Amino acid sequence: MGKYKTGTSKETIAEADKIAKATQRPGQTKEQTKLIAQGIQKGIEQFKKQQKERTREINKKLKSARQKTNDSIKEPLTEELTSPSNNPTILPWTLLVLSWICFVCYWLLN
Repeated sequence: MGKYKTGTSKETIAEADKIAKATQRPGQTKEQTKLIAQGIQKGIEQFKKQQKERTREINKKLKSARQKTNDSIKEPLTEELTSPSNNPTILPWTLLVLSWICFVCYWLLN
């Protein structure tokens, strides 16, 4: 079985051989069985690659979704901290004018 491609795990090769021998037909030669085992091995490798790609895609989507939710949570907090109200200058000026009016009224009454 040394004719298999390198880079495949021994478990994959053993599993492919096991499946090929289990599905062996009467009168089938060893070479035919080896070819079937190689085809099964390629199928297993292709399946594993597809699963890895799907896992990577799912992880990327999860990561981007987490970043979006984190960003959406952080944005309102920073907006609230930077601008507590829409017109932040009205209150101080109103208080200043009221205090001067009170001062003038107090001064005029005394």
